[in-house]
Amino acid sequence: MAPSTAPTVSAAWLAEHLDDDGLVLLDSTTHLSPSVEGPYTVESGRAAFDAEHIPGALFADLLADFADPDATAPWTVPSSERFAAGAGALGIGPGSRVVVYDRANGIWATRLWWQLRLEGFDDVEILDGGLRAWKASGLPVTDTPSPAPEPKVFEARRRPELLRSTEDVAASLGDGRTLLVNVLDPAAYRGDKDTYGRPGHIPGSVNLPVSEITDPATGTLKSPEELRTLFAAKGLLDPGITPVTYCGGGIAATGVAHALALAGREDAAVYDGSITEWASDESLPLVTGDEPE
Repeated sequence: MAPSTAPTVSAAWLAEHLDDDGLVLLDSTTHLSPSVEGPYTVESGRAAFDAEHIPGALFADLLADFADPDATAPWTVPSSERFAAGAGALGIGPGSRVVVYDRANGIWATRLWWQLRLEGFDDVEILDGGLRAWKASGLPVTDTPSPAPEPKVFEARRRPELLRSTEDVAASLGDGRTLLVNVLDPAAYRGDKDTYGRPGHIPGSVNLPVSEITDPATGTLKSPEELRTLFAAKGLLDPGITPVTYCGGGIAATGVAHALALAGREDAAVYDGSITEWASDESLPLVTGDEPE
């Protein structure tokens, strides 16, 4: 399986190309915190962006313009029409090249990367290591607002094969053509802790924590060769199966989907509702314990 054209750029590359025509640089940071009333609370990263961002960057609010306002989960995939309006308002359209970053562990950037690809837009890359890597390279940040972008017409062409619903996942159990990938930490996978309403994982899932795809010292992604080794060990490079990633709420799952693209699998799908939605339905099975031998 041939490697993907790498869907990442380095801090050094971005510094050299900040003024390129058509470049749209986006910060999609969102804050996620534990909650006593549920698995987590969420907050827009706009205030942090206003205080410090890469020069020329715009803020992409995953909780507003790129989420379904009527859904229970805070960042559920919106209609194509709503997404297109938000993307166009940020200047994304024909001739655009989008680079996304965040100030956390990259999963908020990959969420927008995946949503853009879901809507048929491929000219999007991730700043490897995000704001952390940018600052570690001694590159400047600013609190000066960027000029307002010129709106463009974003034509959404949804690729339904990159998205899975609860009904889709339930129908795929045991079909031999789908490999579910739980990207939560091993304790959550095993069911040692109950964060999302019921403990455990969806039957047939393998566990590949999103933390394993990056270098903990730098926050940057492991090399494509290292990723392919990691994924091959889980059976994820088998052309006879389709990987479907999931997590707690559909965010970290996109991090592994992005890494799979870097390793050559651009067909990985994401279960948007993830374990939060699955566990809320008592009729759906969950299993506990380690992966079977």
